[in-house]
Amino acid sequence: MDQFQWTPELGLRAIRDNELSDSADLVLAFGARPLLEDSSRYDELRRAYPTAQIVMGSTSGEILGEMVFDDSMSITAIDFERTEVRAVTISIADAKDSFNAGVQLAAMLQKEGLCHVFVLSDGLHVNGSEIVKGLNAGLSVEVTCTGGLAGDAAQFQRTLVGLNGPPAEMNIVAVGFYGSSLRVGHGSVGGWDNFGAERLVTRSEGNVLYELDGQCALELYKMYLGDRADELPGSALLFPLGIKFDEDAETIVRTVLAVDEADGSMTFAGDIPQGCYVRLMKANFGKLIEGAGRAAQRSKQNGTEDGPSLAILVSCVGRKLVLGQRIDEEVEAVREVLGADVAIAGFYSYGEIAPAEESRRCALHNQTMTITTFTEL
Repeated sequence: MDQFQWTPELGLRAIRDNELSDSADLVLAFGARPLLEDSSRYDELRRAYPTAQIVMGSTSGEILGEMVFDDSMSITAIDFERTEVRAVTISIADAKDSFNAGVQLAAMLQKEGLCHVFVLSDGLHVNGSEIVKGLNAGLSVEVTCTGGLAGDAAQFQRTLVGLNGPPAEMNIVAVGFYGSSLRVGHGSVGGWDNFGAERLVTRSEGNVLYELDGQCALELYKMYLGDRADELPGSALLFPLGIKFDEDAETIVRTVLAVDEADGSMTFAGDIPQGCYVRLMKANFGKLIEGAGRAAQRSKQNGTEDGPSLAILVSCVGRKLVLGQRIDEEVEAVREVLGADVAIAGFYSYGEIAPAEESRRCALHNQTMTITTFTEL
């Protein structure tokens, strides 16, 4: 495995260098959007790894080792010995096409031996919940699926994703892993506290919320935000919504992506179904960091207790804004659980994809630390 960091100031810095140039199967490059807009970043990777599948995505912060960075690119090149890797991509014209995009991606990866799918999606022009539903419809229950939605710091302007070419908007990439030698673990945990009254969703369409308890959702939300209402949608990352699809279900967190002052609506990263109940949530520093450690524990339980070779971390930009200078602590909590030898990479996102603990099927999460671990036996 090779791991490098690229920054405009220092260029390329080696973290792990096993000289995999001609043998790497997969390269994952997570970087700040302004860097990825320069096509020379892809050209450099292609020259370095001429035969690899190269997947690139923009971020709201890059994870490498035990540290979190901004304005950099995190590069991980992997050479699998007994696992086949196949990557596919699709462009999406409208968020309403998200379900079909998920179905198509699953169909493109269908092949004997498929054991896991890692998804990297545009973060602004999609309905993450519908992509996940489409993937679930097309994949057998034995195939796990993890990944995330690309980020753009806290700007919410453009997110970029690419496969074997310079990354661009409206792309979704899915990487399939095939064979019986690979063990993939997964864990996804939040750590937010509920506050305020529980409210009924009385009007919504997909991932667009219009009314809570018969009142304008945006106006109610602004009431809770107080002075921070003028900072929407960015300030909404500090106060996500907790949603329960039914009374006994686990709470799923949803992040606001955009607001529409004209019709009083709020657009979320995933569905907010009419008839469900939601509550505002707020940060608990200790629980957020503890949640990262719990996600790592779950990934070991779902993968292999012997310890993985690689861990891909996808955490939410909202956690990064809340934790501020303490952000490295959630990655350090993961390292403490997984051990010193595991290679760690990842990014801060606009949404995380991982199996739900109850159903074991792929689900969209927000405001979580989501971990995917890989071990070849």
